[in-house]
Amino acid sequence: MGSLTHTPRRVLVTGGAGFIGCNFVRHLLASDQEVRIINVDALTYAGHRASLAGLEDRHGDRHLFVHADIRDEAAMESVFASHQPDTVVHFAAESHVDRSIDSPMIFVDTNIRGTAVLLETARRHWRGREDVRFHHVSTDEVFGSLGPEGAFSEDTPYDPSSPYAASKAASDHLVRAWHRTFALPITISNCSNNFGPYQFPEKLIPLMIRSALAGRPLPVYGDGLNVRDWLYVHDHCRGLELVLRCGVPGRTYNIGGHGERTNLEVVHRLCNLLDELRPRPDGSSYRTLISFVPDRPGHDRRYAIDASRIQGELGWRPAVGVDEGLRQTVAWYLDNEAWCEEVLRERYDLRRLGLQG
Repeated sequence: MGSLTHTPRRVLVTGGAGFIGCNFVRHLLASDQEVRIINVDALTYAGHRASLAGLEDRHGDRHLFVHADIRDEAAMESVFASHQPDTVVHFAAESHVDRSIDSPMIFVDTNIRGTAVLLETARRHWRGREDVRFHHVSTDEVFGSLGPEGAFSEDTPYDPSSPYAASKAASDHLVRAWHRTFALPITISNCSNNFGPYQFPEKLIPLMIRSALAGRPLPVYGDGLNVRDWLYVHDHCRGLELVLRCGVPGRTYNIGGHGERTNLEVVHRLCNLLDELRPRPDGSSYRTLISFVPDRPGHDRRYAIDASRIQGELGWRPAVGVDEGLRQTVAWYLDNEAWCEEVLRERYDLRRLGLQG
């Protein structure tokens, strides 16, 4: 792994009650017995205290939850003044493409202005310090759409297609600007599509699992041949910790799962797993529920990640393949239906979003 370039002690995690954030909080508390986490989340529809259940019992005061919004300058000032974090891991964002088509301005406000508020607060409190780090978690969607060949590298020009992707691209640029202008020690990671436990059931994999179990249609956009590079969330968390500790300040690292699949292939795999693990009473396959629906406006055709930098510099590789990760994910959702019911209650009815264009 090489010598550590940064040792996190008091870590401010934004969006730590969301999907990737809560998995990272659990990962870091388990991997480093000395670290303390201040977990800030606005608890919008996609962030839930239920995703943090058991952390205080298991880790005591090493995990502190603060209900606050990153856009609230006074709240962020209070968090920094009270807890003196030396590390920020910034997950908090509006993150669903379909919702960004319906309501783009909330994405602009949270993802761009919220990131600027965090950067400025960190800059004020960390002035002159080198033992600090601001890590910004971004997405491969900032790069736009690939053709049938090739993969996104850290040098691929930005070409976002959706309001969500554009807002994340803008936040990436802000983070780089605060590094170049103010010498704020930052790193950035752009990841491919994550999947695994605790993902809010509006995204493809948990939506298909929940819809199938309810006997509802499984909506596949367009021809179902859009390709994504799937990354198991626990592998992503390992990569994030490596970048946080060993990444070069100012540098960007792509984190991908080497798991390209079409959306239709993923849905077929999920149906096969459910046929095995939770057979339908009438013996028919869940595949009979697949329904092709009109495509999403501006739907990128293909994403793929070139992760050679993080592999070469930091020694990271994904440990969980797509097929095994999907099996573990389906099993988790089958074992945690109470969590699904709690986070969905009065928040999302599995209906389709993002039809405005």
